[in-house]
Amino acid sequence: MAHNDGDDVHAHAHLHHQPQDLPQVLVIRPPLSFSNFQSQYSHKFQFLKAWESPLPLDQFLTTHANSVQAMLSTVSYPVTACVHCLLPSLRLIVTPSAGLNHIDLDECRSRGIRVANAGNLNSEDVADVAVGLLIDLLRKISAADRYVRQGLWASTGDYPLGSKLGGKRVGIVGLGSIGLEVAKRLEAFGCIILYNSRKEKPFVSYPFYSNVVELAANSDALVICCELNDQTRHMINKEVMLALGKKGVLINVGRGVILDEKVMVWCLVQGEIGGAGLDVFENEPDVPKELFALDNVVLSPHQASLTSESSKALCELLVANLEASFSNKPLISPVMND
Repeated sequence: MAHNDGDDVHAHAHLHHQPQDLPQVLVIRPPLSFSNFQSQYSHKFQFLKAWESPLPLDQFLTTHANSVQAMLSTVSYPVTACVHCLLPSLRLIVTPSAGLNHIDLDECRSRGIRVANAGNLNSEDVADVAVGLLIDLLRKISAADRYVRQGLWASTGDYPLGSKLGGKRVGIVGLGSIGLEVAKRLEAFGCIILYNSRKEKPFVSYPFYSNVVELAANSDALVICCELNDQTRHMINKEVMLALGKKGVLINVGRGVILDEKVMVWCLVQGEIGGAGLDVFENEPDVPKELFALDNVVLSPHQASLTSESSKALCELLVANLEASFSNKPLISPVMND
């Protein structure tokens, strides 16, 4: 791709830069607040917006097959081996998420495509929401808010009591950067932390459970913050939920499919578990209608990782990775470089 970096071009960049001179970045589905991102960086990159094209996607990709070296990928559209076949010039995939289950990493490895993600940028934000959902559930904040708004405090009287957070045994599933931030916050509230992870972490003093059912049986609350992969898909199944028990609550800020959603709905409706705080779902944005009627469920539209501050930082990180790639420099937040 010819891209003159001479000083004379830079001096008059705003006059002479035609979009076709700019490095091309493919976007199949737009990430949240993409319009801001685009307006801020359209002088640096030409964004190829597949969702705006009247062409079928495979035709659109074929049209740009030889020019697309970079792609901005969101969880709403998987980058499969089929997509790779249509993009032989692709050299970089950047994704605004920490999770990578929407990208075929083996295919990337075999084709020499570099991948960059959000790294640990959003870990604190996700942990805040996990703890927020837990506090809301135990203290019935959202449910009590509805009670007051509906005029029921005045007409019906006091609202049922919630439950204390301090002293609760909280099982964290996945003690990565998010799980550790959750643990740090809950320790400050006086909770007892237990965890399950692929491997025991020698640097923490929390009890380790290699078996999630045992972890659930010993926990008052289970917080899911592991990544989605073949091992964790539907890992939180009926056996785990029944072990958690009628007073136990589930918090999920990982991925919707880590929980068996149908079983969870059944357990909630039957009173087999005590409640759920959910930021993620199996078939987003579709949420099981049965959950809407339940006061022991708190719902959030998959935005635990998003704050105005982190969105700005994330845009800067994505751009830094794109610029590094187009300048043949090391990525800023590489998942793999080989």
